[in-house]
Amino acid sequence: MNSATLRPLWLSGDSATATLIAAFDWSTTSLGPIKGWSAHLCSTVDTLVNSPIPKVLIWGPDHRLIYNDAYCAIIGDLHPDAMGGSIETAFPRSWDFNRAMLEKGMAGEAQVFPNRTVTLTHDGVTEDFSFYVFCTPVREQDGQMGGVLCTALDMTPILRAQMVERHSNERFAAAVDAVHGVLWTNSPEGRMTGEQTGWSRLTGQRFEEYQGFGWAEAVHPDDRDASVVAWREAVAARGVFVHEHRVRRADGEWRYFAIRGVPVTEEDGTIREWVGIHTDITAQRVAELALMNHADDLARQVRHRERAEEQLRSLNETLETRVIQAVEERRQAQTALAQSQKMETIGKLTGGVAHDFNNLLQVVSGNLQLLSNDVTGNDRAERRVANALAGVARGAKLASQLLAFGRRQALEPRVVNVTRFVRGMDDMLRRAIGEGIEIETVASGGLWNTFIDPTQIENALLNLAINARDAMDGQGKLTIELGNTCLDDTYARNHDEVAPGQYVMLAVTDTGSGMTPEVLEKVFEPFFSTKGEGKGSGLGLSMVYGFVKQSGGHIKIYSEVGHGTTIRLYLPRAMQAEDVEVVTVNEPVTGGTETVLVVEDDEEVRATVVDILRDLGYSVLKAVDAQSGLNVIESGVKIDLLFTDVVMPGTLKSPELARMAKERLPNLAVLFTSGYTENSIVHGGRLDAGVDLISKPYTREALARKIRHVLGNQAQRDLATLPPDPPEHVEPVTGAVTMLVEDDALIRMSTADMLEDMGHTVVVAASAEEALVLMQGHPVEILITDMNLPRMTGLDLADRVMKDRPGMAIVLATGDTSVKADHVTLLPKPYAQGHIAAAIEQARQRHLAKA
Repeated sequence: MNSATLRPLWLSGDSATATLIAAFDWSTTSLGPIKGWSAHLCSTVDTLVNSPIPKVLIWGPDHRLIYNDAYCAIIGDLHPDAMGGSIETAFPRSWDFNRAMLEKGMAGEAQVFPNRTVTLTHDGVTEDFSFYVFCTPVREQDGQMGGVLCTALDMTPILRAQMVERHSNERFAAAVDAVHGVLWTNSPEGRMTGEQTGWSRLTGQRFEEYQGFGWAEAVHPDDRDASVVAWREAVAARGVFVHEHRVRRADGEWRYFAIRGVPVTEEDGTIREWVGIHTDITAQRVAELALMNHADDLARQVRHRERAEEQLRSLNETLETRVIQAVEERRQAQTALAQSQKMETIGKLTGGVAHDFNNLLQVVSGNLQLLSNDVTGNDRAERRVANALAGVARGAKLASQLLAFGRRQALEPRVVNVTRFVRGMDDMLRRAIGEGIEIETVASGGLWNTFIDPTQIENALLNLAINARDAMDGQGKLTIELGNTCLDDTYARNHDEVAPGQYVMLAVTDTGSGMTPEVLEKVFEPFFSTKGEGKGSGLGLSMVYGFVKQSGGHIKIYSEVGHGTTIRLYLPRAMQAEDVEVVTVNEPVTGGTETVLVVEDDEEVRATVVDILRDLGYSVLKAVDAQSGLNVIESGVKIDLLFTDVVMPGTLKSPELARMAKERLPNLAVLFTSGYTENSIVHGGRLDAGVDLISKPYTREALARKIRHVLGNQAQRDLATLPPDPPEHVEPVTGAVTMLVEDDALIRMSTADMLEDMGHTVVVAASAEEALVLMQGHPVEILITDMNLPRMTGLDLADRVMKDRPGMAIVLATGDTSVKADHVTLLPKPYAQGHIAAAIEQARQRHLAKA
C-alpha cells in the first residue's frame, strides 16, 4: 500500500513543515514524487510531522532531510532551506560526524549522543547549543534500510542551569569551609545515613560506626545523653536544632562544637532529610554568635540547593518539563539576584558620586577661602563669597547624605540617652515643622542607652519630621515614641541584615496621606521622591536608611493610604554609661614653616590645597599619585608632613604609601584626606586607630588646625626617644597624683614614664570621657590633658574639671600654637621632662595666686 492508495494525513495538516513538505518538488531527489512514496515512509513522515518533539528524518541514498515544526526552532536560520536538501549540504561543518552516524544507522544500529554540541545561527546570532540526540534506523516495507530518524533534545538550558547549580554548590562549600564547619545529613527520623565524609574526617569513625545513632559514640560521655535527647526532641518537634557538645576528633583531642540542624521539607510539608553543621568553637566561643547570625543564610542555601537538586531529578521525567523548569529557575534566580544586589549597587554608585562631588566642592571651597583674603574690605564681594561658601556647605551636606546611604561615612558614635537627646531637639523640631502640627513625645521609663553618632541621629530625626510635615500638608499630629525592645531570632530570620538582640526603638508617626505599596518599595532609594520638582532631593529617607544600617541597626516602615505612616528605627543598645555632652571649640589658627608633601590625583584639588598651604606659610611639594609621592620621599628632600588623598589610581595605594614613607622617614607626620574612604582606612564605619583624617570638603581653618595637631603629636613622639632637655632647672613636684589624658598611645606612654620618673603617681586615660570616670575613684591633684581628644576637647575637659574641682592644677598640652586659654597653663608640643615640670609649677602658682 502506498500514498497512491491512501493519502497521507499530514498532507492536509496545518503545520508549517507539512505545508512545506507538500510543496517541495521531491521528484528532483531520490525519494521521487510524494504520490510514489511507500506507505511506510508516509507513516513515518506523518508521525514525525505531528510530534511535538524535535525530529528529523534522513532518507534515501542522497540523505534527504524531512523535519517537523519543533526541529525548525532548533536549526534556526537554516530553515526553510534545509527542507528536502541533503544533510551534507545543509550541515557542511558537521558532515564528518553525520557521515559516521549514517553509516552505523543504515547498518541497523541505533545510536545515542548525550552531549552533541552544534554551532547554529538564530536571528543572525551564532552560538553553541548542546543536544541529546537519539538516532533510530527506519526500514522500508521490504526490510531494507530506508533512513535514520533522529530526535534532537535541546539540553542547552539544562546545562546552563546545572552550571548555575554547580557554582552555587561551590559557593556553599566555600561558605562551610570559611566557618571551619563539618556538614552532615540525617534521615527524616534523625538517623545518620549514607557516607558522611566530613564527619568521618573529623572523628575518624567508619561508616558502620556512625550510621544510625552511632555518631553519639564520638560525643563526650558527659554530653552524650543530653545531646541524643535534645536531638530526638528536635526531630519530634520538626524544628530547628541548636546545641553544643564536645566531640572527639580523629587525633583524640576533645573539642567544643556548636551544632545547628534544620529540616529540609517537601512541598507538602513532610521532612525529606535533616541538614546540619558542626562548627569548632573551642578557640573562640564568640563564633557561636556569628553562627547564629548566619545560620538562617546557611539554611536558605541548603534549601535552595536541595530544591535545585530536586528540580534536576524531576527533569528526568520528560524533556519538556526539564527545559521549562530550568528556564524558569534561571529567570527566578536572576530576579532574586537583581533584587538582593539592588541597594548595594546603588550604594556603591552614590559613594563614588560623593567622592567626585567632594573633590569638586574642595576646589570651589578652597578657592573661595583664598579669594576671601583678596576681597577683604569689599562688603559686596565679601557677601557674595559668603553666599558661595554657604552653597558649598549645602553641597557638602548633600554629599554627606549620599555617603550615609552608601554606608561609607566615617561615623563618630558615642553612648547617648535618646530620651534626653530627643527632648533636647524639641525647639528645633517645632521650628522645622511649624505651628500647625502638634508634637507628642511618648517615652518609656528606664530607656536604655544606645551607641550612635549624635549628629547623624539628629539629622535622621529631623528628616523624618520634615517628611511627616510634608505628608500632613502642614496640619496634623506628629508622635515620637521611644522604648526598649528585643528582636528575636524569628524576626531576624524574616528580615535581611538584622541581628537578634536588644535595641532602643525610636518611632515617628504622622497622620498624613500615607503611601501606596508601590511607593513603599522604592522609598529608601536615593533621589526617589513623591514631592514636586524642587521640593525635595529624595535623599532624606535614603540617608536615614544607610546611617541606621551602618550603625548596626534596623529600620521598618508601616504605611497605609489615608491613615498615615510610622517609621521605626531600631538602634543597638549600649551597656556603657552615657557620654558627656561635646562642646566644639573652633578657634582660628596660624600656619607654619614646615615642608608638606601633597599627594593628590585631582589637578584642581591639588592646585587649591597647595595655594592654601603656601598661604599658611608652609613649603609645599606635590605629587600626582602614590608612586610619584614615594619617588619624592626617596629623593632625600626634607619632608615634615605627608598630606595624601585616600582614593587615587595606580597599583600603590595611599595607606601603603604612608607605611613605606614612615619606614624611610620615621619622623614623618601623616595626614589623610578623602571625600569617600572606600574602607581603606575606615572599617566598621570608624577610623582606624592611629590614623589622622580630614574629610573633604574642609575649610582653611580646619586644615590649619589639623596640620598643627598632627605635627605637634609627631614632634612629641619624636621627643619621646630623646633624653630630657629642660629649658631651665625647676624642682619637680613629687608625690602628686596626676591624671594624664592623651589619645596617642606612644605619647601617653612616654609622658607617663617621665611623670613617674619625677615621682608622680600617674592615672592615664585615652579620652576625656574615660578621664571623668577615672577621676571619681582617684584623689587627682594635677590634670595634664592633650587639646585634641577624640570627642571632647582638652579645653572642654579642663573647663568641666575646674568647675567641679576648683583647686586642681591644670596643664593643657597642644601642638597648635594659636590656642588661647588664659585660665589654664599651656604646654607646647613637643615637650621634655623639664618642660612638664615647669608647666606643672606654673599651674600650681596660678592656682595659689587665685587662692
